[in-house]
Parts: sequence; structure tokens; C-alpha cells
Amino acid sequence: MLSELGNLTTLDLSYNNLSIDASVIDADLSSFPNMTNIKLVSCNLKTFPAFLRYQSRLIHLDLSDNHIQGIVPNWIWKLGNLQSLNVSHNSVTELEGPLQNLSSSLVVLDLNHNQLQGPLTVFTKHAAYLDYSSNKFGSVIPLNIGDYLSGMIYLSLSNNNFHGSIPVSLCKAQNLQVLDLSENKISGTIPSCLIALSETLGVLDLKMNQLTGPIPDMFPVSCALKTIDLNGNALDGSIPKSLANCTTLQVLNLGENKIDDGFPFFLKTISTLCVLVLRKNNLRGSIGCPDNNGTWNMLQIVDLAFNTFSGKLPGKCFTRWKAMMHVENQAESEVKHIQFQVLRYGRQVYYQDSVTVTSKGQQMKLVKILTVFTSIDFSSNNFRGEIPKELFDFKALYLLNLSNNLLSGQIPSFVGNLKQLESLDLSINTLEGKIPVEIASLSFLSFLNLSFNQLSGVIPTGTQIQSFPYTSFIGNKVLCGPPLTTNCSANNNVPPTQLSNTEFDWQFVTTGVGFGSGAGLVVPLLMIWEKGRKWSNNRIDKLLIILLPMFGLAYTPIGDDDDDEDDEINSEMTEDYDEDQGDYCVFCSKLDITKQKIIHDPSCTCYNHTLPVSTSTHSLHSNSS
Repeated sequence: MLSELGNLTTLDLSYNNLSIDASVIDADLSSFPNMTNIKLVSCNLKTFPAFLRYQSRLIHLDLSDNHIQGIVPNWIWKLGNLQSLNVSHNSVTELEGPLQNLSSSLVVLDLNHNQLQGPLTVFTKHAAYLDYSSNKFGSVIPLNIGDYLSGMIYLSLSNNNFHGSIPVSLCKAQNLQVLDLSENKISGTIPSCLIALSETLGVLDLKMNQLTGPIPDMFPVSCALKTIDLNGNALDGSIPKSLANCTTLQVLNLGENKIDDGFPFFLKTISTLCVLVLRKNNLRGSIGCPDNNGTWNMLQIVDLAFNTFSGKLPGKCFTRWKAMMHVENQAESEVKHIQFQVLRYGRQVYYQDSVTVTSKGQQMKLVKILTVFTSIDFSSNNFRGEIPKELFDFKALYLLNLSNNLLSGQIPSFVGNLKQLESLDLSINTLEGKIPVEIASLSFLSFLNLSFNQLSGVIPTGTQIQSFPYTSFIGNKVLCGPPLTTNCSANNNVPPTQLSNTEFDWQFVTTGVGFGSGAGLVVPLLMIWEKGRKWSNNRIDKLLIILLPMFGLAYTPIGDDDDDEDDEINSEMTEDYDEDQGDYCVFCSKLDITKQKIIHDPSCTCYNHTLPVSTSTHSLHSNSS
């Protein structure tokens, strides 16, 4: 049928669940029309279709997302007019043919997500787009790679096993707009000339490597960078002040390094900043707003977690983060991402920004950053004071994590304003008061953690709050009600089990203090003679036998004649007290709440580092023991 379409220039059979027969013999290929654009995406191809070798006019060829294995044949590179070749998402293992056979017209080559390995193949100086990402390369990056990149605009070697240092020759690529060397094993320092290249460079992605040393403070005044991602290295030093020259910066990710500095106030002059990630560094001090005219109107993702920032959360600063305050039309904003357009050769080519956030207690990688997505993570710092009410003006906020700080006060009822909120983590602080019922109005909330605070009262009933697991509320001693197993009393909403335990403890303490005070007045006189000692013991025994049943306790006296048992108990007392330091005031009863036992010694007094030997010991047990 195709042979009858002699004027056909474009063929697109993609995504049709077709299986193309690639084994047609050469004799049948002469009738194929000579096309300029062929797109066979996801057509279950196992090999390169043979008819392609005769497509001398072919300009754009897309064979992505198939099952092609083995070698890219040499004849592909001899298609003299071929400008764009996409063989991504296949199982190609090798590129056949010497470099001199490559087409000088080839501008775009996309080989990402294949099985390529061995040394890196460098293409002609005419190439503008080269994507080798997500393969199995395990060599060093050629030291002279920059000699072949004079026309290169986009270069991605990410997600391989490249090792060694970043070649300085990369700085020769004066037209480079996107450099992505992320997720490799590259070590050494960042070449200073690479930072100076940012006059033309729009994206510098070196994340998840083994880079060390400081970030060169050489960003030029005409810095054109829109994305800087250095996350997951071992970079140290301070945040370069010259970063403020990158006035069109949208994404800055310096997370998970060893940077030792304060909060970068000077970056607040960058009004285009959308994503700021500084997590897991050695950053400290306050994050308040200095006196400047800068605003972060477009800021949508802020991650300062796992540092040692301190002070109060600056409510005044939050009033400038306008992007988090207004809910965009969901249908329109879903297709908008933070991305960087590189070039157009038969298709639009973009660098797609990504970022990892903590969502619902788990690390989550956003492979595309929606402009509608907003997140604040201030967890694991030393922030103190109350949660500023300005935070609750962020009606577009999806994730809020303030856990593991020193925040105090109550959870504001304004939390009900966060209508888009999906994840709220306020755990491990010193928040007090009741859980505001307004949380129940957050219909999108699917993760809530209020554990290990000082919250009190009843968990709001009849709401979705009770659908969260009990682990969301544990560690709040006077919080009660489902999903916790602790019931609430009708009068004061304090768990009866805790109240009962408190009363029980005071019974023991009161008993011990009472006996101790009485013994302190009478015993010194009675100790003068032996009969007086025995008389006092008998009187105390009788008194305990009468009084303790009133408290639901049983009392068993230990006879004076049982010297062995007395010695054993005295020995235990001596061992227990030897653990303490300083003066020992042991003339009163010995209290052991955990064992529900009081051991009374009427003859003891205060000694300095020397424990008395008791002449009479009594044992007290609860009826429940």
C-alpha cells in the first residue's frame, strides 16, 4: 500500500499496537516512497527496519520505546540528510562504525535508556544535542571531549557510572546551554571555568556525584543560569555570594552537601526563584528577612530540613511568598512544568527539572515539577516559638513539614485555611492545647503526624482525623480518644488510666512522707534503748495494718528475728543507694513505684556517703500484685 503513495513525506505509525515486519527483502524496498520524517514509536520493533537504509532523504527518524537490541548499524550514520535520530528506550548495546563514517548533518542524537557501555563515543563537531543518559558507561569522560563540542547545546551523560574528574576541556563548549553529568561517580572539584561558562549555560546539573571542595565563587554578572543542581555531593565552604548575579535563576538545589554557612539572604533579590533546596548541610542562624527590596513571589518549594537553623519562623517573610497563596486553575496548571527549552528539530526539546521532596513521611522524586505544586519543609532544625499565622495564608500549599523542632504554643485554628494540603507533619515539638477541629475540614489531607508534643484533650470525634493511625498521635501524654486506645473521662478529658496511676503514685508518696516525718520526731528518742526500738516497730506494724487497706493495699510485716532476710533486704537497699552521690537522707520510707513497694526503715537518718544499717525493715505490696 505504501508503494502507491509516491509523494508521501511523513509516516507516523506510533502507539497503535502494531508489529512492523522488519525482514522485508531488498527487492521489495525499491517501491517505498522516499520520506523525510518517519516516526515508529512503540511499534514492538526488535531490529532496525531494513527499508530505512534506502531513505536517502530522511531528516527525522524516531524509533524510541521499542525492543531493539544489539548494534546500531553502520548504514544509519551514512544517511546523508539525517539530522535527528531518536533510539531512546531500547536495548542497544553498541554503535557500529568508525567516527569518520558519521553523517556531518546529524544534529540531534538521543540514545538515553539503553544498554550502551565501554568508552564514550564522541561525535562530530556539528552535533548540537547528545543524550547518553541512563546507559551503562563505566569509563572516565574523555579529557579532550570539549574539542568535539564546539556546536553542542545540550549534553547529558547522567545516570551512568562515569568516574574520574570533570574534564576542563568542557569549558571550550562556548555554546553549551545544558550540561547534565548527574548521578555518576565523578569526583574532584568543580572547575572554575565551568562556573564562568554560565554566561551561556542555562542548566548545570551535577547532582548525586562525589564532588568535593567549595563551589567556585565566580558566577559572572551576566549569569544566565536557570537551574543549578549540586545536590548529593560532598561540597563544602560557603554559598557563593556571586550567585546573586544569576538573576533569572529558577531552581537552586544545594541539598545534602557539607556547606557551612548561614542562610543566603542575598539570594532574595532573585525574584524568579521557584525552588530552593538547602537540606542536610551545616547551615545555621536565623532565616529572618533583612532590610532589602527583594521578594520571592514565585517561590513554590522550600526545603531547609536537617540543618541547625534557629530562632523564630519569620512571619513577615512569608507574606512575600505569593505563589503559595493563590490556587491556580487545576486543569490549566497541570500541564505547566518548570523546564528549559533547548532547541527544535522536528520536535521541541526540553531539559526537565526534577526535585526530591519529603511527602507523607517518604522521600518522593518529582521527575517533573508542576508549577501548581508547593511544599515547605523546615523539619529537623532548632526553630522555636509559635507557628506564625502567616503560614496559614498559603492556600495553595500541598506539603507542610515543621517536625523535629522546638516550636511551642497551640496549633492555630487558621490551619483550616490550607484547603489544598495533603501532608501535615508537626511531630516532635512542644505544641500544646487541643487539636483544632478545623483540621477536619482539610478534605485532601492524607497524611497527618502530631505525635510527641504536649497536646491535650479529646481527638476531635466524628471527623476524618480519627481515620489516621494511632501513630499520628502517640507521645502526647494527656491526649485521648480514638484512634488512641486511651479513653477520656467525662469531666476533664484526661485518660482515666493516667489519672488512676497518678492517684496511686501519690498514695505511696503521701504514705512515705507521713511515716518519715513521724519517724524523724520519735525515733531519735526511742533508739536509746532496745525495748523502745522493738516497741516502735510493733506500733508501726499495727498502724500500717489498719491504714493501708483503706488505700486498697496489703501489708506484711517482716519479723525482727528473721536476720537472714533482714540482711538480704538491707544489702539490696545499700546497693540501690550506693548508685547515688552526696548526702543520703534515708530516715524515711524507701519508695519503689515501679514495683509498687515501700520499704520502711524507722531508724535511719541523714548520712554523708555512709549508709546506715537498718534494724527493722517492712515490706508493702499492692493488692493487685
